[in-house]
Amino acid sequence: MPVRRTTGTRIRPPHRRAALAAAPLLLAGTALLAGPEAQAVPEAPAPTAPAPRCSAPYRIDQTLDGGTVWRMCWHYEGHAGLVLDDVSYQPKGEPAPIKVLTSAKLAQIHVPYDDGKNEYDDLTGQDFAQGLQKLDPAECPGGTIKTVKVPGAWDPAHPNVSGLCATTRARGHAYRKGPYPGEDAPTYQLQGKDLLLYTVNKVGWYEYITEWRFSGDGTMTLQVGATGTVSPSDYDAGDGRGMPIGKGAKDYATSHSHNVFWRLNFGLDGSSANKVEQFDSATTTRPGGRTATIRTTRTPVTRELAGDAGPMRWWRVVSDRGRNKDGHPRSFEIVPGRSSKYTGRSYTQHDIYVTDYNTCEQFASNNLANCGAHAGRSVDTWVNGQPLKHPIAWVNIGFHHIARDEDQEPMPVHWQGFQLVPRDVTAMNPLTPPALSGHNGHYG
Repeated sequence: MPVRRTTGTRIRPPHRRAALAAAPLLLAGTALLAGPEAQAVPEAPAPTAPAPRCSAPYRIDQTLDGGTVWRMCWHYEGHAGLVLDDVSYQPKGEPAPIKVLTSAKLAQIHVPYDDGKNEYDDLTGQDFAQGLQKLDPAECPGGTIKTVKVPGAWDPAHPNVSGLCATTRARGHAYRKGPYPGEDAPTYQLQGKDLLLYTVNKVGWYEYITEWRFSGDGTMTLQVGATGTVSPSDYDAGDGRGMPIGKGAKDYATSHSHNVFWRLNFGLDGSSANKVEQFDSATTTRPGGRTATIRTTRTPVTRELAGDAGPMRWWRVVSDRGRNKDGHPRSFEIVPGRSSKYTGRSYTQHDIYVTDYNTCEQFASNNLANCGAHAGRSVDTWVNGQPLKHPIAWVNIGFHHIARDEDQEPMPVHWQGFQLVPRDVTAMNPLTPPALSGHNGHYG
């Protein structure tokens, strides 16, 4: 059992506290009382009907190029910030929405500094949600900025924050298929758009842009971008644990990590009893210089898991009830982005955790409640090998920030995140043009 880590011993350095206190105008409009319509959608059991269960201000309904419709609800939590509920996906030609996620949210932003002096849990220890920023209309081109209610508001006199942007943004090529040499055929291509939802949360000198992108082919992109300012109180890395960003060899900014966790409660086809599978591919060298062979094995994940990504390893969450028109079980693959793994804490030593649902388990580290007599307050302590009946996926993506001159000022956004990619949700590409609709399987 990993070592339990408790809360309450964390030191908040003066520069973070002072930064928040010195900027009341930036945060004054962020504090609201949560209205009844903004409360979390119950997670267990998952609904059988995929339609969103929220009032109009908290509902997202967007049709994209190619006819795909994304539907979901949203609410705002006092620590996690933006939470998406009842996320469904309806490609063109599907008779009803396909439920994907019961809920999805950030589960922690863990920030340890390389010199070992400072360490933060930005969601549960540094008032991430309270730092919701008001968005200027220019930040949400072509979209709508929605009013957000923040539970536990710092300033109840200013209860409304225009803090959630819902818009569409150009994706580029969704696909392209040109003619073969000598073939008299058209070129098929589609310039796609994504549904984009995002908030900006200020924590000390940093500002986090939390993006949720939904594409016409069913792909979801979840990422966090860090921007703002290099902490002026951390120019103390002359010990070799940072880089100089002032003139000459001076003003060493201390290097640090951003370990971002997401919590995903899948509800494929309206069921919480989804299955998890791990795929591993191995190369076998053949004698005589012949082309190597690759064999892929699929392993059902029937018990709680602490897993590590590899060059040829991946996971998918599979529906226990839904199949596409070819009769294949619907699933979504978890595709991690580039990650710099931080091994200084037990809970950051793995790329993915799968636990069985427990309403107490909400944050990957510095969890606000102790979930049982023998469990700690971090996700690694909840992986006890028990059978998976209602799997919850926790994804950990790390970024090691070594400052550079270009980080001044303001700091360019650096992104970290992952994708959820549909596997066999539809029998073909949901954006397939009508002229190619017969090209399913071996059509030649």
